[in-house]
Amino acid sequence: MTAPTLKNDVFLRALLRQPVPYTPLWLMRQAGRYLPEYNQTRAQAGSFLALAQNPEYACEVTLQPLRRFDLDAAILFSDILTVPHAMGLGLDFLAGEGPKFASPVRTEADVDRLQVPDMGELQYVFDAVSLIRRELDGKVPLIGFAGSPWTIGCYMVEGQGSSDYRLIKSMLYGRPDLLHRILQINADATVQYLNAQIRAGAQAVMIFDSWGGVLADGMFQEFSLAYTRKVVQGLIREHEGNTIPSIVFTKGGNPWLEDISACGSDAIGLDWTANLSQARRRTGDRVALQGNLDPNVLFGGETAIRQQARRVIDDFGVVGPGGHVFNLGHGISRFTPPESVGILVDEVHSYSRGKHQA
Repeated sequence: MTAPTLKNDVFLRALLRQPVPYTPLWLMRQAGRYLPEYNQTRAQAGSFLALAQNPEYACEVTLQPLRRFDLDAAILFSDILTVPHAMGLGLDFLAGEGPKFASPVRTEADVDRLQVPDMGELQYVFDAVSLIRRELDGKVPLIGFAGSPWTIGCYMVEGQGSSDYRLIKSMLYGRPDLLHRILQINADATVQYLNAQIRAGAQAVMIFDSWGGVLADGMFQEFSLAYTRKVVQGLIREHEGNTIPSIVFTKGGNPWLEDISACGSDAIGLDWTANLSQARRRTGDRVALQGNLDPNVLFGGETAIRQQARRVIDDFGVVGPGGHVFNLGHGISRFTPPESVGILVDEVHSYSRGKHQA
C-alpha cells in the first residue's frame, strides 16, 4: 500500500530517543469500555470476539479515542489471546468472567498437539491493521501488539485468568520441559504474528508481558524474558524504509529493568511502581521509557491529574532529547470518566512543551 505521509511522528521519535517538541502520549486500552461510543459499537457487534474479528468494527473502535483526544498514537484494537485461539484452544469471553479457553493445555498430549497456527487464521487482524492505517491517513502512527510467550502460556495452561498461577507454576517446576516447548511455539507464533502486522502497516509493535511479574527471580529470566528476547530478535526492524520500534512491557518488572533493557527492544514500558529517574539510571539510557502514571489518578479530579502528570514528566527529566512516551502504568479502567483523559492529555502536552529543552 502507498502510505500517506505521517503528520505526527513524535511518538516514534521519542521511542528512538530522537529530539521531540513535547512528550508524546497514548494510553493502554485507550479504545475501551470507558467510552460510551465503544460500548455502543460493541453492542452492535454482539460480542467481544465479534468486535475483534470484524476489521470494520476493530477500525472504528481504534479510531474513537483519537476523535475525542489529541493522542500521539493509535493502537490496534484486538486481544492478546487471538494467537492461542487460532491454535484451536476455543476462546470465549464470558460475561463477568473474562476470557476462557475450552481446551487448555495441561498434559504432554496437549503439548504434543500444539503448533504454530496458520497466519491465515488471523487474517482478520492484518486486514484490520491495513484498514486502520488507511483510515488514519497519516494522522498518528499505528501500534501493533501481541502478548508475550509467557503471558499467553499462562492463559493457555490455566484456561483463564488466575489469582495464584498454580497450574502453570506446577508445570514450570514439575515439567519444565513441557513449558519450554509451549513457550518456544508461542515465541515462533508471536514473531510471525507481529511481523505480519508490520507488513500490514503497523509502525511500532508492543509486547505485553502482563504476568511476568508473578515469577520468582531466576524463573522470570528463564521462562519469560528469554522468550520475549527471542520474539524481539525475530522482529522486522525496518519496513518500507522506516524503522519499526518495539516496546516491551512487563507488569511487575521493576526488579529486572537491567535485564529487560538488554533484550533488544527500543523501549521498556513501566508500571506505576517504578521511578522514572531511577529507571533511567539503571538502564543507562539504552532504551526509551514508557509510562507510568497510576491509572487510578484519573479518578482523583483535575488538580490531582495535573499534579501527577507533571510529577511523571519531572521524574523523567529534560523533554527535548526524547526517550519518554507518557502512558499509564497499566490499562485504563472501564470506570474512568472520559473528561479525565482530556485533562491528562492537555496537561502532558502543555506542561512538557513548557519544559522542552534542546
